[in-house]
Amino acid sequence: MPDALSSATTLTARLLLRAPTAADLDVTHLIHGDPQTQRYNPAGPDSRESCQHRLQGWIQHWQEQGFGYWVVCDRAQPERVLGFGGVMHSRFGERTGLNLYFRFAVDAWGQGYASEMADAALHLAFRVLGKEQVIGLVRPDNQPSRRALERLGLTLDGELDDFPGLAPSLLYSLSAERYFAAKATSPTDTVRSL
Repeated sequence: MPDALSSATTLTARLLLRAPTAADLDVTHLIHGDPQTQRYNPAGPDSRESCQHRLQGWIQHWQEQGFGYWVVCDRAQPERVLGFGGVMHSRFGERTGLNLYFRFAVDAWGQGYASEMADAALHLAFRVLGKEQVIGLVRPDNQPSRRALERLGLTLDGELDDFPGLAPSLLYSLSAERYFAAKATSPTDTVRSL
């Protein structure tokens, strides 16, 4: 594991972002097993077993890399889980990189939580970890997620044929150079690790 590059807990204005634990299985399944949160996923809602596998992968990434996807909680009510997100090493066909991921409970939609979490994730990727690029993978019909990625500064730069017989998923990316150039014009930084 890298030397404490990042903390297991990060605070933003409204969010507490923490490393996942095995105790998060129920809420992982609640959110990833919801047909509404998976409506753009051709594979459909996750089973409890697939959520357990997903969660174990997230925990292992934290153990090996010292960072990964967070459990996104309401800062004022830390027991309230809003969703999951962050950056984690991933493979996109022949391409590898940090995947910017987010999935939120339906009652947390439309309140800017994904953007707030993603700002913290990009801060981690570029300012703390010193990465050169972040990638976002999205289904072409998922307009809300596409707009969120674009608001964060990611631009379309490829496709991934990950569901045979269906339109390919879209790959968006943001380089460190573009990230820092955008931050130079609006240098607000409200991320704090504990």
